[in-house]
Amino acid sequence: MGIISWLVVGLIAGWLTGKIMGGHGKGLLMDIIIGLLGALVGGSIVRALGFRSEGGFVYTIIVAVFGAVVLTWVYHRLTARRALTS
Repeated sequence: MGIISWLVVGLIAGWLTGKIMGGHGKGLLMDIIIGLLGALVGGSIVRALGFRSEGGFVYTIIVAVFGAVVLTWVYHRLTARRALTS
């Protein structure tokens, strides 16, 4: 996958994660960053579960969204807990 493909995957995954998590997108750059980090997290989880780590464009987006949702959920849990203790 080329750099443009990764940016498109990151943008789509970040935007979809915002919709799934009940919010809205965080802007073009943050959506791309969230999506790309989600692709790394999702790819790691998928490989750990024994699934193959490569696939087509749609498969990559699905894995990236899965990872971004997990990443966003963990972030929300950590920041909510910190807000309660402050």
